[in-house]
Amino acid sequence: MEEQEAGRCPEESPEDPQPIVDFGSSVIRSRRGTIHVLTIVGQVEGHQVLPPGSKSTKYEHVMPLLALVEESDDIDGLLVLLNTVGGDIEAGLAIAELIASMSKPTVSLVLGGGHSIGVPLAVSAKRSFIAPSAAMTIHPVRLNGLVIGVPQTFYYFERIQERITQFVTANSHVKRKDFTKLMLQTGELAADVGSVIYGEEAVELGLIDEIGGLSDALACLHRMVGEKDSGSASSP
Repeated sequence: MEEQEAGRCPEESPEDPQPIVDFGSSVIRSRRGTIHVLTIVGQVEGHQVLPPGSKSTKYEHVMPLLALVEESDDIDGLLVLLNTVGGDIEAGLAIAELIASMSKPTVSLVLGGGHSIGVPLAVSAKRSFIAPSAAMTIHPVRLNGLVIGVPQTFYYFERIQERITQFVTANSHVKRKDFTKLMLQTGELAADVGSVIYGEEAVELGLIDEIGGLSDALACLHRMVGEKDSGSASSP
């Protein structure tokens, strides 16, 4: 009989994914329900692979995972933990749009930072929380690499910035004029245009719903799950 490799269960194969290690996600099961926890950390990676030394969240991992959470009969809600510097605009918006379009209860919690494209990701959940010490950087779209100085380039910048502004204002309570003012503010960032806001300010502006931590976010999510279950039970 062949010896089993130490630390591996008989039914486990070497190719089985380790959700926490490989995808930054886990499932919490308790008497109150089953919650899928997704972490968005480091830089949101787009179509270009980041260097091995960079901490990143890969959109090709997150997108099918969100589809699985939405369709799974075993998962009651989604908790998104954010500590991100931002990253690829289209990849970040794609993830944000998926979260915003989910029918299951969703809650986000900004810890450390929810910068740049992390702002749409933070507001994409049905309820958003931010730690008092967490920060969010709001700035205009930036582009790395070759930029061709023609009107079409600037028009593209304007259109993609509009997409971000529309998404954020549609999924939060921040006023468009306040968000635009923060985005275009000068003199606050050393080498950029924009603003850095912290927990209480983000809530005062209506960008984030509540100040809170992990227990607050989980309690809110379980309450939403309970309300959804009650509504399903009472429907004909």
